[in-house]
Amino acid sequence: MKFFCISDNIDTKVGMRLAGIEGVVLHEKQEVESALNDIVKNKEVVVVLITEKLSELCAEKIHKFKLNNKTPLLVTIPDRHSNFNISETIKRYIEESVGMKI
Repeated sequence: MKFFCISDNIDTKVGMRLAGIEGVVLHEKQEVESALNDIVKNKEVVVVLITEKLSELCAEKIHKFKLNNKTPLLVTIPDRHSNFNISETIKRYIEESVGMKI
């Protein structure tokens, strides 16, 4: 059982590497989509951490990925430059799940 990190900056990758999590630094939409396709093939990877910026860049692909794949679990994480608001994220997830605004 492995974690994998897809990051848009070296700081996040290094931090994850210090925690024992392998990863890549990518910047282009096609690179991220290609990496996700490769990760699905690796049955050892069960959790993919992806930075907020890349998650927003490939929002449609990630949405389809979450709908069509049981594993790996895709988790969006903030990086040091983000303004990640966890309460807004939880609220958005609930709204999407229920299908109505809170």
